[in-house]
Parts: sequence; structure tokens; C-alpha cells
Amino acid sequence: MSLDTTAVHGGYHPGNGEPRQVPIYQSTTWRYESSAEMGKLFDLEKSGYFYTRLANPTNDTVAAKIAELEGGSAAMLTSSGQAANFFAVFNIASSGDHVVAASTIYGGTYNLFAVTMKRMGIDFTFVDPECSDEELESAFRPNTKCVFGETLANPALVVLDIERFAHAAHSHGVPLIVDNTFPTPLHCRPIEWGADIVTHSTTKYMDGHGASVGGAIVDSGNFDWMAHADKFPGLTEPDDSYHGVVYAKDFGLEAAFITKATAQLMRDFGAIQSPQNAFYVSLGLESLHLRMERHIENAQKVAEYLEGHEKVAWVRYPGLKSDQYYERAQKYMPNGTCGVVSFGVEGGREKAEKFMGKLKVAQIATHVADARTCCLHPASSTHRQMSDDELVAAGISPDLVRLSCGIESADDLISDIEQAFASI
Repeated sequence: MSLDTTAVHGGYHPGNGEPRQVPIYQSTTWRYESSAEMGKLFDLEKSGYFYTRLANPTNDTVAAKIAELEGGSAAMLTSSGQAANFFAVFNIASSGDHVVAASTIYGGTYNLFAVTMKRMGIDFTFVDPECSDEELESAFRPNTKCVFGETLANPALVVLDIERFAHAAHSHGVPLIVDNTFPTPLHCRPIEWGADIVTHSTTKYMDGHGASVGGAIVDSGNFDWMAHADKFPGLTEPDDSYHGVVYAKDFGLEAAFITKATAQLMRDFGAIQSPQNAFYVSLGLESLHLRMERHIENAQKVAEYLEGHEKVAWVRYPGLKSDQYYERAQKYMPNGTCGVVSFGVEGGREKAEKFMGKLKVAQIATHVADARTCCLHPASSTHRQMSDDELVAAGISPDLVRLSCGIESADDLISDIEQAFASI
């Protein structure tokens, strides 16, 4: 099936007389006839459900659709995109290990890595995604366990050279993890370019209506954990908490990573997405291909308008031919990127904040990528924990405004921006 059809039908195939819509299994637990039956589930000898903190049929159905869209072998839902990124890295890296990450990643993810996970004993080296091959090579260490980046950085809109970073990761025997939230699998499929693990904040375009917080992890099923067994003992050596299960052997390339993340991390951290939220994501996915067309169309028109405005210092949108990432975007996202436009307001931070305060259609919100247009000043909000040097490395300037174009009329969005500029 085409991706458009998969967005509607993927993951769930009801039988005769079964519900046409994905059922919501709003239950914490499942009943069994005997302890022996349940014991097989706890020992991972049999598939099934016993406690929603680990897994739920509604969630698994939606995860299966996302896996189909990404071209992956298995997937899981998490309580947020932040949880997805944490699980994806922590599933293979622990105290004493090291990770290479692009410096332009979302501020919340940067803080998760540079502060919180550092306190857990995991060290991160942040590299400019445009660094030289020599600089990228020098970032790796013997204890490096993965490379992390975003296909389209939030809010810097840097297009990651996925093939290049995948090649670097694989040459050191580690996987590439890519957050694909902004383009969605409809506009970029990182696995086809060498990525091994893909993450999402389903809160964004996948839900699309600002109603459901969640995340997802998709495994490509391509990375050979056993070929690098010494680097990934958690996957290649017996897990004593499950009577000696060896994930890479017992579940194979296609299911090892997600099974371990579910059996260990979801069990212990409990960052599950609620079945109700998963249902909302399922509804959002059904119209994702339609909404993304409008988001991208609006963003293109707004970016072209901003590019010629006297009160705009600069515009960043990979759909513009003048954008430094235009050619790379044409390679990885030939049918469009996303609905987010970043630009600088002449006059710096003060003027940028005044401009945002005068908008009427666009709403100031700590959110992005839903049906309603919203805007944010990252330097004073999502990235405020960063130093000036860290902001520069992340591609964030004090005058930067992130405008997430919704699915309203593009003419109305442009009129709103014009009146806001006129008032300052």
C-alpha cells in the first residue's frame, strides 16, 4: 500500500464482525485461568498482556501502524517524545558509556542528554551536524554506544545528512538513532537512508490537534547486535531478571531492541502512553497525509512572504531555494519538509517578543505542529536553560521566532503576520 493508505489502514485489520475502529482497551490488567499461564508471560515465553504499564493492545495496534509507515520491524509507544528519546538511548547505553549527538537537537532533548543522563553516568559529545569528517570521527570513543540526531532540527531546521551520520555510526559498530518528528514518515523515511532506530513525539503532527501527549520508538530490524556483542551486553548476554533471556538470540534482529525496551525499561520506568491517548494518535494518523500537505503549503507561502519583508532579518525554511539546506532537503524530503518556519525579527529579542504579542491568529504556545498556528521564542522558553554559546551551537539566536503554520488559510496567516509587524 502507499503511505497515504497505510496512514488510514495500517496496523489494524478487523475480522468479520469486529470493530472497524481501533478499540480502546481501558484496562490496567488482564485475567488468566492459572498462574502458570501468567508465568509464561512474565518469563517472555509467550506473547500477551497482563499489565498496561508494560503493554496494551490499543498501544500496540497504533505502534504497528507507525512501524509500517516508517518501514520498521517493530515499534512501541511511550508517554511522550522525551520518554521515547530517553528509552531509545538508555536501552543500549548505561553508566560509563558515551553517545555522539548533533548539537542542533531540540532544547529539551539536549537538556535530557547533557544534564539528566549525564548524572546517570552517560557522557555525550555534541557535534555540529556540518562538522568535517575528521571532527565527526574524533567525536567517537571506544565506549560510544550510538549516534543521535534529528532529521529536521527543532527549531533550527537543520536537515541532517542521514547517510553520512549512518556511515560514521556503522563504521564504529554502533546504531544511528534519528528523531523524525517534524517531517513524519510521510515526508522522510530515515531507515531507507541507513538509520537504525527512529523516534517520534506523537504529540506533534501524528496527533495533530494538541490533544494527546505521547512518543514512539521504531526499530528498523537491521542492526546486527550480535556482530558487536561486546558493545551491547544488555542485548547479547543473559538477562537475569528474565531467567537468562538473551534478547538478540531469542527475539532476533527484528524484535530484540523493542522487546528489551518493553520488558526492562517500560517495566521499571512505567512511561506508558495511555490507551486513550493512543486512540487519539490513531485518529490523527488517519488524516496525517492530508494535513501535512496543507501544513507544508502554508509554510512555503509564509516563508516566501517573510523572505522579502523589511522587518525580517533572516528566514530559515528548507523549502526555499535560497535556504542552505534546500538541496539536502530535496534528497531526503523531496515532497516537502514540515510546517515550521524559523525567522529572525529585526531589532533582536525585544522586537521578536513584541511581534509575537501582537499576533491574533497565531497563538503563543509551548507547542508545535498541530492544526492551529502557534509561535514561540525559543531563547526565552524551550531553550532558556542553554548558555549563549550552547544556543549558538544549537542554531538558536535571540531574535529567532519559531512559527508553526497550521491548516488555516495561508492568506489569513500572512495578514496576521503583516498586522503584527505593522504594530511594532
